[in-house]
Amino acid sequence: MSIDIKPHAYDPVAHPELFEGVLSRRVVAFIIDFVIVAVPIVLAAMFIFAFGIVTLGLAWALYWLLPPASVIWAIAYFGLTLGGPSSATIGMRTMDLEMRTWYGAPAYFVLGAVHTIAFWFSVSALTPFILLVAFFNERRRLLHDIVLGTVVINNEQRAAVLRMSAVRAG
Repeated sequence: MSIDIKPHAYDPVAHPELFEGVLSRRVVAFIIDFVIVAVPIVLAAMFIFAFGIVTLGLAWALYWLLPPASVIWAIAYFGLTLGGPSSATIGMRTMDLEMRTWYGAPAYFVLGAVHTIAFWFSVSALTPFILLVAFFNERRRLLHDIVLGTVVINNEQRAAVLRMSAVRAG
């Protein structure tokens, strides 16, 4: 039985435009995605509260559904968007980012869902300081990116613009 080991598809030395400004734009993308995930949860909580008033408090028993529904919603959102054709969440698309496997393949639903779970577990268990890992590797990958074999890069349009501006400047 042979094992096919694929080389890294994205070299930061040969193609620095793929990694330029990714970390800062990744933070903004996270905030956008966090708002997108949080708004339906807050609306559901407000609906349960209002429905509880109408039912004299009976509907407030539905609050127990909110935590598991929140987890399911977040995993579905990240799995579907990262597993979509652009391999990017809405926040990542807004910031011209995409997620790929280390060998260049687009992301898929399970990878997007597991990526989300790994992020939340790593930040929860190892404190947010674990995000500092990105400053100590050339591809600016976070710990959960390294564990799962993913890399976040600029999409092709942004990389082309950065490539052209580097040619003009140099």
